[in-house]
Amino acid sequence: MRTLIFLVLLVAGPLAQAPPATPQAVVDQLLAADRAFSSASGQTDLVSGLSAMFADDIVLTYAGGIAVGKPAAVAALQTAPANAGARAEWTPLRAGISGDGRHGFTAGFMHLRTADGKSTPLKYLAYWVRQPAGWRVVAYKRGQARALPPLTAMANVLPVTVVNALNDPDRIEQYRQSLADAETAFSADAQTLGIGAAFTHYGSPDAINLGGPDVAVFLVGNEAIGAAVGGGAPGSPVRWGPDVRTIVAASGDFGVTIGHIIPNAPGPDGKPQPGRPFFTIWSRANPMAPWRYIAE
Repeated sequence: MRTLIFLVLLVAGPLAQAPPATPQAVVDQLLAADRAFSSASGQTDLVSGLSAMFADDIVLTYAGGIAVGKPAAVAALQTAPANAGARAEWTPLRAGISGDGRHGFTAGFMHLRTADGKSTPLKYLAYWVRQPAGWRVVAYKRGQARALPPLTAMANVLPVTVVNALNDPDRIEQYRQSLADAETAFSADAQTLGIGAAFTHYGSPDAINLGGPDVAVFLVGNEAIGAAVGGGAPGSPVRWGPDVRTIVAASGDFGVTIGHIIPNAPGPDGKPQPGRPFFTIWSRANPMAPWRYIAE
């Protein structure tokens, strides 16, 4: 019997630390972490408050591009004039977690108070990884909001159960590549199906999109997102791909792609136009199912 146990461990590899027993317990921990960082942020300046929850390898998308690594992310936040002397607190409205309980996302609204006392509402999306120090953000973005809506929680994105993920680097790399391939195929299909049809096809029925300031809360559902992005228009004015980073949970059912959206048409000078950053959070029922975006 001891020989059999040894062989099983040898083939499977070491197990990750046992997560809490239920998906609800895990997502409650994630939401509690997000709220705790918000509460602490309200007692300090915005840059310090936000960067406290950033992982060392954070990828921050912002108006000026993409900052990779915590020092670059802090520097990018410091370049925005509105951030100087500002304070911010935020409230998550929705969260999701991976099947192994080690990756997750939160999305919600931020109340930013600038140094001159002006109040600015924002939306945010954060991708988290549970590290030895606790939950930390590895991808983050903010967007404009016209006003803070009623902060009513939405249904979370949860797996059926939480499992221990095997420590198998080759298999994790296969999962990572499959997600990168899904993002690449998403862009390729948009060129032929139409961008609206592609967003409808590759999205989950309960996906959210932060939308612009005219969207009161979020766009909800792949149909609504596809209609807002392009409707039935043929082709696509842009192409994109995960040229910056693809991160995937060891359970193979949850991940994020980060890259640039590039206009297909050249600029007025005939040269290629610069891209703008994006990151998209994906999930699937199991490692054999197709990837579908769940938040962006």
